[in-house]
Amino acid sequence: MDLPRLIPLGITLSQQLQVTHALTVQAQVPDLPPVYSTPNMILFMEVVCTNLIRPYLPSGWGSVGTLIEVQHLAATPINLTVTATARVLAVSRSLVTFEVTAHDGVERIGNGRHVRAPIELARFVRGVEQKLANLQSHP
Repeated sequence: MDLPRLIPLGITLSQQLQVTHALTVQAQVPDLPPVYSTPNMILFMEVVCTNLIRPYLPSGWGSVGTLIEVQHLAATPINLTVTATARVLAVSRSLVTFEVTAHDGVERIGNGRHVRAPIELARFVRGVEQKLANLQSHP
């Protein structure tokens, strides 16, 4: 597959979510404050990157994350809306590199870089199933 021909440089996508208690660090660690957690911010950034390139991939293809370098810059309380934005910075034969940012309507709360590898989904699933089969046959 010729990724550089399929995925244009510079394309962007922004998506929003409202911070709920389930998305806070306090939901996992009760003695910490009820603010948007770093793992959930990173997951949201990954989802936006995935959604950005999905329309450009052939049917039966998806992508998996291979690298994430993100700074969590500020705390976001419950009920604020976070906007995550992804922009394609580079496309190689096998990887797509994104610039990612997150903003809570008051300030930038995160930024960084994320890399995804497009994959043929059926082949990927076969590999995962084989890994499980190998594990079960060698306890």
